[in-house]
Amino acid sequence: MSLIPSSFFGGRRTNIFDPFSLDVWDPFHDFPFPSTAVSAPRSELASETSAFANTRMDWKETPEAHVFKADLPGLKKEEVKVEIEEGRVLQISGERSKEKEEKNDKWHRVERSSGRFLRRFRLPENAKVDQVKASMENGVLTVTVPKEEVKQPDVKAIEISG
Repeated sequence: MSLIPSSFFGGRRTNIFDPFSLDVWDPFHDFPFPSTAVSAPRSELASETSAFANTRMDWKETPEAHVFKADLPGLKKEEVKVEIEEGRVLQISGERSKEKEEKNDKWHRVERSSGRFLRRFRLPENAKVDQVKASMENGVLTVTVPKEEVKQPDVKAIEISG
């Protein structure tokens, strides 16, 4: 797998020139594997990749902070990791367990994703990476990264003589 911007391959991004958002991309996603022994591991990889792709994030910038939100229904805060790595990369990861199958159960439809997910965002220079806060409420993860205050230059009026 490679880390590349998701907008190159159909991902949802409002600004295609956004250098900060990185998604995990599977270059073999639509590659037709023959139905041999390779196909069994492939199906596991496909569902795992699907879990990666289905973890959608919002990132908004306010005057005070960068705020990230992710819908993670059914997950407990203990099942989600929020980390800062390599100095300025925010990494959000976790795992949604597959539901246990009982011997007598007959499934009609399985649409909910399970498996691991991972999202990475390169934070801008004004992010205070030592003051990151995360909270989880009603299945919504909110990560707040405060921004350094930008000092406005002092403006001095100059009188025009004439």
